[in-house]
Amino acid sequence: MADDLIAVEVCYPLPDKQEQIRIQLPAGSSLQQALETSGLLTKYPEIDLKKNKFGIWNKLSKPDAVLRDFDRVEIYRPLIADPKEVRKQRAAEGKVMKKGAGDTDAVEG
Repeated sequence: MADDLIAVEVCYPLPDKQEQIRIQLPAGSSLQQALETSGLLTKYPEIDLKKNKFGIWNKLSKPDAVLRDFDRVEIYRPLIADPKEVRKQRAAEGKVMKKGAGDTDAVEG
């Protein structure tokens, strides 16, 4: 009977830690079954099967995707900032810092 089971890890990243739950499921189980079995849907009610995105090994997947032995199911949280906008802000801050960095012409002597 053990041959009919697969080992799966379900991961949910939080700002301060990452939840990782290892479970065993019958072969042919879906991503949604892994989520339900992990208990993370109950522990974190903000996870919504209709709104959140999910993946298997960093590849977006649908809840009905069939899992294989040793798959890693990932629950993705919505972004709180647009990565492109953050890069623009960092670049602008870097230009401001560079302008001020060369203003030390006074020499003590």
